[in-house]
Amino acid sequence: MAGYRKLGRTTSQRKAMLRGQVTALINNGKIVTTETRAKEVRKIAEGLIAMAVKEKDNYEEVTVKAKVARKDKDGKRVKEEKDGKKVTVFDEVEKTVKKDKPSRLHARRKMLAVLYPVKTPVDGKKKAVKDVDLTQKLFDEIAPKYEGRNGGYTRIIKIGQRKGDAAMEVVLELI
Repeated sequence: MAGYRKLGRTTSQRKAMLRGQVTALINNGKIVTTETRAKEVRKIAEGLIAMAVKEKDNYEEVTVKAKVARKDKDGKRVKEEKDGKKVTVFDEVEKTVKKDKPSRLHARRKMLAVLYPVKTPVDGKKKAVKDVDLTQKLFDEIAPKYEGRNGGYTRIIKIGQRKGDAAMEVVLELI
């Protein structure tokens, strides 16, 4: 008996479809799909969430010095003239940054191997988009919700048969 469902696709197509659905599930919180696909997506998603729960507090805070461009009241960079050229003025600022320990870094990279990059529109504009860091979302938002839980992070709810091919459709959601 195989350890996974083939879903009537070649390996590359199947992996791409499952990665897309796992990404959508983590980004949106729930997806509507067929029952067999949901069961495969559930395996992958629960593994990622379990990894995030295990490694969520495995970091250290480090203070670093960074150069930041000085800005005027309009938000534009301040420039001054040096040797006949206009040069941006920088200020040195101290920041505290979360630095991953090796096991958390490894977990982050394993998550990135599964999840696709996501961009969301800003203020409903088509051209203005921002990147969503799903690994950070897993560590900061999703993992704390499931801290005391041993598995069972997703729920499958049957919603009926699809009209075209009578496939059982379900809602797969994070609990």
